[in-house]
Amino acid sequence: MPIVDVHTHIYPPTYVSLLRSRKTVPYVRTFADAPDSSRLIILPGEDDPSTPSTSRGRPIGPEYYDIAQKIAFMDQHKIDTSVISLANPWLDFLPAEEAGEAARKINDDVEEICARYEGRLYAFGTLPLSAETAVIVAEVQRLAGLKHMRGVIMGTSGLGNGLDEAALDPVYAALEKYGQLIFLHPHYGLPKEVYGPRANEYGHVLPLALGFPLETTIAVSRMLLSGVWDRFKKLNVLLAHSGGTLPFLAGRIESCLLHDGHLKKQGKTEHRRDVWDILKTNIYLDAVIYSEVGLKAAADASGADRLLFGTDHPFFPPLEEDAKEWHSVTANYGAISKAFKGDDMAAQDVLGNNAVRILKLHS
Repeated sequence: MPIVDVHTHIYPPTYVSLLRSRKTVPYVRTFADAPDSSRLIILPGEDDPSTPSTSRGRPIGPEYYDIAQKIAFMDQHKIDTSVISLANPWLDFLPAEEAGEAARKINDDVEEICARYEGRLYAFGTLPLSAETAVIVAEVQRLAGLKHMRGVIMGTSGLGNGLDEAALDPVYAALEKYGQLIFLHPHYGLPKEVYGPRANEYGHVLPLALGFPLETTIAVSRMLLSGVWDRFKKLNVLLAHSGGTLPFLAGRIESCLLHDGHLKKQGKTEHRRDVWDILKTNIYLDAVIYSEVGLKAAADASGADRLLFGTDHPFFPPLEEDAKEWHSVTANYGAISKAFKGDDMAAQDVLGNNAVRILKLHS
């Protein structure tokens, strides 16, 4: 039985160099009160010196970019194969004229890393979404010809105005044509004001636990409402963090849509695919939810045959210096074991067989 990790990130050397060369968000920097610790600053306000040092961005060490450490992590947790992807903020921040070349260099970098560990690593490519549409489409086509690429990773902003923007249709068409799955991952969360004036006292808990899942849920709901899957019936999307709150709220979304007078007047409540059909046909969910309850909701929404194991490495490391196993990973293993107790085949499918089938990995 293979164990496949579909949600695992890397910042390849070309990307780290790009971030270190910058002076504005996103970038890598140190602070005067913590000169020995580099921090990855990816959102506005994270570099405010007045906030506690542990709330300023994220510490970035070799585990982010040293592929040998990724392999060691895999060995420690008995993971046979990983499908690696660039982590947020990807390339959304680059000027249009720089994005295409940067994407090609980073994707080639990742492809070479996968080739170095043949059979153990595959990848989701990165798109130059700030570039002209023709440049983005060309990279989609090029990625389809690279041996180890199995789709693309995207954030929720799309070309800058969200995933329901009509200007994305040529990109969706290309992804559908070349059979490239989208791994959809949050980045921006929610406006920081919603967390209240004491948010800095709570570290990263509120934006990561609540902001990320709700960002994903809102982005996918906008795709549904704008008819993306009515126009691109074979467009497949893997949602990070078990789809955010989508499995729990899908029924409410469907009910609100059916009872909306504005949408009914526009003729958008009929002759469309409903939420449940799309969840079971076009959407896959990773199993990065850390609980039996959440995993059961994901399985009920999309089907156990559409769930894929993930770790979110190198994020959520153990805080104990001498810890070898990551609590975040064992929590995901435990959730799968409990959710599918008595059904070993379903558990094995989530741990690896589904990914082998869906992403066409080695058997």
